[in-house]
Amino acid sequence: MAKLLQFSVTRAAWPQDEAALRAVRTAVFIVEQRVPPALEWDGLDAKCLHVLACSADGAPIGTGRLLPDCKIGRMAVSQAARGHGVGAAIMRELLAMARERGDTEVALSAQTHALGFYEKFGFVICSDEYPDAGIPHRSMRLRLLER
Repeated sequence: MAKLLQFSVTRAAWPQDEAALRAVRTAVFIVEQRVPPALEWDGLDAKCLHVLACSADGAPIGTGRLLPDCKIGRMAVSQAARGHGVGAAIMRELLAMARERGDTEVALSAQTHALGFYEKFGFVICSDEYPDAGIPHRSMRLRLLER
């Protein structure tokens, strides 16, 4: 039986938490997926709301961001932390932030291997497949219920 991973998810801010956010995204996108750094660091982070997941020892293990235009992006979980609910916890927090901000819909560009993950949250596919940084993606949207 796999050991349960202890982690916490917090709202983060750029540039205060920049090093931790960069560490996860560098490991996942630049090193693992070979996304060119010029594409990863798009200059938008200072305008975004961020979420950071850390292991029990404080190491950064996941992140995601919410852009001003109601798009969720840069969802990343380190390889060792995948399959433990880290991505789901990050997504729940990002959606809560979008609702608090008054967003009525959020969109994202999903890597095709992760479509099922986003569909579990109610996202629906709204585009054909297209390449982004050489990785197949599809656009997805989620209408947020008003409370």
